[in-house]
Amino acid sequence: MTSRPAESATGPRASGAQWAQERERGSPTLLRMMMWVALRLGRPPARCILYLIAAYFFAFAPAARRSAREYLRRSLGREPTARDRFRQVFAFASTILDRLYLVRGRFALLEVTAEGEELMHAAVARGRGALLLGAHLGSFEMMSAVGRRQPGVRVAVAMYEDNANRVRALVRAGIQGNVPEIIPLGHLEAMLRIRDCLNEGTFVGMLADRTIGESPAQVVSFLGAPALFPSGPMRAAAALRCEAIFITCLYRGGNRYHVVFRQLADFSHPCAGGREAAVREAIERYVALVEEYCRSDPWNWFNFYDFWHGAPAAGAAVADAPTTAASSGEDGTRGAPR
Repeated sequence: MTSRPAESATGPRASGAQWAQERERGSPTLLRMMMWVALRLGRPPARCILYLIAAYFFAFAPAARRSAREYLRRSLGREPTARDRFRQVFAFASTILDRLYLVRGRFALLEVTAEGEELMHAAVARGRGALLLGAHLGSFEMMSAVGRRQPGVRVAVAMYEDNANRVRALVRAGIQGNVPEIIPLGHLEAMLRIRDCLNEGTFVGMLADRTIGESPAQVVSFLGAPALFPSGPMRAAAALRCEAIFITCLYRGGNRYHVVFRQLADFSHPCAGGREAAVREAIERYVALVEEYCRSDPWNWFNFYDFWHGAPAAGAAVADAPTTAASSGEDGTRGAPR
């Protein structure tokens, strides 16, 4: 009988290890068929097929199912039923289907309401862009519709190379016309391009809820337990001296979506308690907003892995470092199952 090396009390930082290495399910042929049905026959027939696809993943993705159950226990405050768990999977599938229509520019098919749009108007009036920090909560792709709703608003999206290539593949497949500029992260030029976009008055969106590897992170209480959240995106906002705005687009059934903008921090002004304290406070506010909408719209959480695993106790030290092009921006989008 052999012994195994002892692990740390907290275990490995599993966020990046779990989702970054997870292969996406689905066949390219099935995807092309679904695209044909969605774009040629329309949204109602496509949604009928969507029930079958969601049922397949619900039945044959046991690891994701276990993680989703743990999340729903926390957000609902009770043991989730099978209907609760399927509803979350179907909401995820619905946002993927509607991604086709968003990229194609068929915004009229969706009913979109919004709150907090005055934050965007104010930024446009100042002539400088802001970082729009989202999460795997609802439809991040709805950001592409922001410019259509608000005259003068330009939006770019920062993401890691894998996701950037998938978006470009959609364009090559003929789904084109309203794709925002994609800024590939992981290169030194990324931060320079983000800076230029902000100076030109363009908003830059990125996801800020997933850690990757040993990148800088902060421990924050989330849905009753400590979890790791990347500090890179907020550090990028501080380094670029720009405003950081929380954004989420919640799917609320049928063809209804609700976009929310909430201010996180404005780093264009001096921080009274110092920049480090301001960054920590902004991350805590970001997590508090994610938790607020997880409770109000629980079916919109699309992190199908053990989000809490490996996080040390709240308040424990976690390696943090100055932002670089590789550790900033969208610390949490590479390999996302979207």
